Amino acid sequence: MNSKEKMYDLLVIGSGAAGMMAAITAAREGKSVLLLEKLSKIGAKLKATGGGRCNLTNTLDNETFMSHFGRDGRFMTPALEALDHTSLIEFFKEIGVDTHAPDGHRVFPITHNSSTIIAAMEQEMHNLGIEVLCSQRVVSLEHDEEKVRGVKTKTDTFFSENVLIATGGKGYPVLGAEGDGYSLAESVGHKVTELYPAMMPLKVKEKWVEKCRADTIAKVVMHVDMKKYKKLQAKGDLIFTKDGIRGPVVLDFSREITPLLSKFEEVPLLANFTKGMNEEQIRSHFKKLLIKDTHQTVLDLMKSLLPESLSLVLCTLAKADPALGFTKLPGQSRDKLIRLLVWTPLTVNGHDGFKMAMITRGGIALKEIDPYTMQSKKIQGLYFCGEVMNLDGPCGGYNLQWSFASGYLAGKLILKNQYNTPN
Repeated sequence: MNSKEKMYDLLVIGSGAAGMMAAITAAREGKSVLLLEKLSKIGAKLKATGGGRCNLTNTLDNETFMSHFGRDGRFMTPALEALDHTSLIEFFKEIGVDTHAPDGHRVFPITHNSSTIIAAMEQEMHNLGIEVLCSQRVVSLEHDEEKVRGVKTKTDTFFSENVLIATGGKGYPVLGAEGDGYSLAESVGHKVTELYPAMMPLKVKEKWVEKCRADTIAKVVMHVDMKKYKKLQAKGDLIFTKDGIRGPVVLDFSREITPLLSKFEEVPLLANFTKGMNEEQIRSHFKKLLIKDTHQTVLDLMKSLLPESLSLVLCTLAKADPALGFTKLPGQSRDKLIRLLVWTPLTVNGHDGFKMAMITRGGIALKEIDPYTMQSKKIQGLYFCGEVMNLDGPCGGYNLQWSFASGYLAGKLILKNQYNTPN
């Protein structure tokens, strides 16, 4: 009997973190598993994760971890109880991957190479007898009104009463993320929320950013400067680009900004480049430096807080001569310069869409998925894992941990009381 005629216990669509984990877990439970991947190789997007370093998870406790996903974070409770970060670390140790947390928070393979993770999971799938077929794009679900029966690809039909969609979102389509899972879910009645590109660089209106590309600004604090959205804020390192901003703080904040850009042409931000210092602290800092040397120029003092390129830009914006002694600077210019040091305006006016998005904000509605099993509430035998659902987190191992945990939970419970789970 060939694979097209065989009845499998589980068909997994997608070979990312969630899909491979689900396949491995189900196979460890004695289930026959076929994993279908539309690209020619498995794990393409996982390979690119974290710039190729693969930040697997972090060391936060489950409650704190979930809080970083917002109000829907508690949906993850059963999955994280089944596979938290300590269990995930142990899983990788079992399959030959040692990990560490060099900053005490983010967990990486000690090789800092995502290929290590993919190779170990691929070997484990081979050891468990999981069948993997690449270059197989799933185009439709086979089902009756109540239950899935299998899937159709462009060339074949495969049969199973359990199908798991782990296709990810729409970010980085060149790596296979084209949103296939959304249309499959909609075909059986699931709702897909609005989709936005997230975790990506942003473009700004201000032209001066091009002059500051040489430096990384550490611990930047920024928030949206719109009355209704002032609570939206982020903190982290920032890098200027030719026409915008990037870096960890921007990647995180873009999750909030891209939905706003769908409503407004521009989103004004205020950024503090001085590690959160306020006016009083900056004046006090300058005063201490001037006590030591009263002849220090405006630029000398600015450079004590910021790189020279950004210091010169802020001087220009404040109409303050950087070569003047600070004490000789007119009071109006001095006040404006200090205000700019506390809050510098930036205006986001665009982005490069899903082609540069690491994750997708939005997805299959959570209320239609059982969090205890990851099974559809619309049709029996259909499961979802990872980014394809309407749940996304910031940088720092959050999204991979969620993918692994949801895949583990689904794979563990396939065929176990699958139709008698809590609502």
